[in-house]
Amino acid sequence: MLGPVRAQHSLELKKAYLNGASIRELSEQTGRSYGWVHRMLAEAGVAFRRRGGPSGPAEGSADEH
Repeated sequence: MLGPVRAQHSLELKKAYLNGASIRELSEQTGRSYGWVHRMLAEAGVAFRRRGGPSGPAEGSADEH
């Protein structure tokens, strides 16, 4: 996956993650591996939550803007 399509997926994943979805949930929803979702979020500049943390919106989420 390259270019604009990759960027669009990255932004969609970032929005979902910042609104409380876990990496595992996003992996299941997209049919992609945990590692792929994690890489896409990292490329999008996401500040990751700690493992086992709350699944509510993360600090700096899209809801705050």
